[in-house]
Amino acid sequence: MNATILSDSEKHYPVLLDEILSIISPQNGGTFIDCTFGQGGYSKALLRYNNTNVIALDRDPNSTIIAEKIKQDKKGRFSFYNKKFSEINKIEIKNKINAILFDLGYSYLQIKDPNKGLSFETKGKLNMRLGLNDFSANEVINKLNQKELELIFKYFGEDKDSKIISKKIVKERTKSDLNTEKLVHIINSVKKKSGKIHNATKIFQAIRIFVNKEISELIYGLINSTRILDTGGIILSVSFHSLEDKIIKYFFKSLSEDKKTSRYFPLQNNNNKLFKLLSKKAIRPSINEININRPSRSAKLRYALKIENIDNFEKDFIKKFSKLLEIENLSKKL
Repeated sequence: MNATILSDSEKHYPVLLDEILSIISPQNGGTFIDCTFGQGGYSKALLRYNNTNVIALDRDPNSTIIAEKIKQDKKGRFSFYNKKFSEINKIEIKNKINAILFDLGYSYLQIKDPNKGLSFETKGKLNMRLGLNDFSANEVINKLNQKELELIFKYFGEDKDSKIISKKIVKERTKSDLNTEKLVHIINSVKKKSGKIHNATKIFQAIRIFVNKEISELIYGLINSTRILDTGGIILSVSFHSLEDKIIKYFFKSLSEDKKTSRYFPLQNNNNKLFKLLSKKAIRPSINEININRPSRSAKLRYALKIENIDNFEKDFIKKFSKLLEIENLSKKL
């Protein structure tokens, strides 16, 4: 889960930028947190307004180079932390926070970086580490058992062929360690080509999510962001696949609506709502944006206004996605 998507190596397109700027109104000044700095698209846009300050985070050490250039250019108005955004509560904050932004896509440079190995077109050893990782995709594919791989593919990739693919992986790796090409070959041997989506897309998504612990990153990123955000501040999140969007949607909705204790009783008025939803539906890119930046077509923007400080608000949220967190915890074996 790392910042914005590029449609080519020359141009930089922060997804849904105009919509985000209209929601958080940086022209009025304030302090903003960019949780997924990446190539700096959102941070640069916010810093064009003279009365703004930006705090940025990114787990990818490559982002530090770009961040240093901005820091020199915008002295005193920009700070950067090479940290996971789940650790947002550990950074130094001096001012009231107006908005916190997450863009959960990947940059073109990250996808095309052969050392990261995020793409199924990459050659050689499996990796998929974005930074500050404990293990790589190579260890996942070559060490976890068939049932564990099946769970990862099924829940993180939502792939209907999870069982067959995981069994074949375990069989083939007895001959030699699997690399990217061999893994793609296994997937292609199971799946028939259909549509425009590559056969390996969902399996690679699942492994990437597992390697970078993207489920707990998102869950605790949202929780800790809410804790540090002042009332009147806004949290915004741009997601690119259904699993991320499901988590974000539930977080905002469950903490902004009245509660129903059972089907036999009416809704209970919840006077301690944490958020106010300013838009119940996700915002999607315009046709014009999609034409300019094709990868933005799957983006969904959701946001909420914090209206209250509440203790222990995270319990139901964590319980709701406990199954996904349990699967992620299989990484303790590596």
